[in-house]
Amino acid sequence: MSDSHEYNTGRVELILKEYGRNIQKLVNYVQQLEDTEKRKEYSYTLVELMKLINPALKDGNEFSQKLWDDLFIISDFKLEVDSPYPKPEPEVLTRKPAKLDYNHHKLQYKHYGRNIELLVDQATQIKDPQEQKDAVIYLGRLMRSFYGVWNKEVVDESVIVNHIKELSGGQLTIDLNEVKEQNLFEPTYKERPRRSGGNGKRRGGKRRKSNN
Repeated sequence: MSDSHEYNTGRVELILKEYGRNIQKLVNYVQQLEDTEKRKEYSYTLVELMKLINPALKDGNEFSQKLWDDLFIISDFKLEVDSPYPKPEPEVLTRKPAKLDYNHHKLQYKHYGRNIELLVDQATQIKDPQEQKDAVIYLGRLMRSFYGVWNKEVVDESVIVNHIKELSGGQLTIDLNEVKEQNLFEPTYKERPRRSGGNGKRRGGKRRKSNN
């Protein structure tokens, strides 16, 4: 008695497992059709079927092209059909991603990062004095915050002012006394708590009642 069941060990390995064995069998069947129009018609039907199997794929040219690319990959690039997208090259499966170059830029102050240096450079190009001052204040707040995260301590405003001057090559300056008096480098402006005056008054102007 012969066994007609297919066992996994005897099956051809799936090329794209997410589509299953039935899709691969259909692709093998379609690519062997001699009728060009029928092969094209069945290929479009296969793509729609593959879309149903992968409902997570959204509609659009990018996802539609991915389905057609997958169809050609499943056929081992042997399917000959007039598709709406260029047929991918077999090298797409073995092509290594482009190697990313390491950033060899030497940071003057690592705790501020490269983005702060870029912001400093942009601030030096501002022509309007008030806008440039606002940019310096914004930089001071950011840099003070970054410094605190890196060093776990409160930094004096004079250090930040000097760092801004150094990073900008002396092009960005701000009056240190003004920074300290107006708390310009505070991340958010906070009013200083007002001291209640004498005369036994509570806030709101109400006088404490006497027991007499």
